[in-house]
Amino acid sequence: MALQEEIEQQGNVLFKYRSYLPILLLLVGFVVYGYDRLHQQQGIGNLMLVENVAILVSLLGLLIRVITVGYTPQNTSGRNTKRQVAETLNTEGIYATVRHPLYVGNFFMYLGIAILTNNFYFIIIFILVFWLYYERIMFAEEQFLRRKFGTVYTDWAAKTNAFIPNLQHWKQANLAFSWKKVVKKEKNGLVAVFLVFFLFQIIGNYVEQGSFVLEHNWLTYATLLSGILYLILKFVKKRTNLLDETGR
Repeated sequence: MALQEEIEQQGNVLFKYRSYLPILLLLVGFVVYGYDRLHQQQGIGNLMLVENVAILVSLLGLLIRVITVGYTPQNTSGRNTKRQVAETLNTEGIYATVRHPLYVGNFFMYLGIAILTNNFYFIIIFILVFWLYYERIMFAEEQFLRRKFGTVYTDWAAKTNAFIPNLQHWKQANLAFSWKKVVKKEKNGLVAVFLVFFLFQIIGNYVEQGSFVLEHNWLTYATLLSGILYLILKFVKKRTNLLDETGR
């Protein structure tokens, strides 16, 4: 098998299981974070400052996903994992600045978790693993789009970066922003971010104090409120049609 076909095959397999990367990252991150806190290892900076930077980076990633999903039509950008789906080619809005905005969003969401460990080597390893992992997924997606849309795709790809956004190329999308689609597709993103950071807080307290301590701080309340919001939105999506929107 030629290398090109082999990389595409690997990308298609990884596409189906791409949701498992953050789980693996999370488990390894817990171990690294707990070990360093237990042995009082010197991190990349002041722990409180690092935590604040980390959560801002993760929220930036979530914001990028929200902007991407909010302007896209049905059966394009999303969380499908079984196969590639693209009834139309997105080339406007954030897609005019970068070809894979959802993966850019994922990168920052996961990078925030990596930063939270306060471990320089873990951050570097994460970046390398993410790149090798998602490079193959992006390659497979682009092969699919190239075959389906031909020169329309190649012309757009020729002037649009794959992963590093060029904001000077921003082009307003024809579709209006849809909060309903964002809520349907990304409702678990916010609670996931706060929950992960909350778990790191619990682990850090346990390692240092030998018991599970529930701190009454903004992170605890944000996790609780986002969890309640998630359950409400999940109920609304399942039991009503309030979030349904034609073509989105």
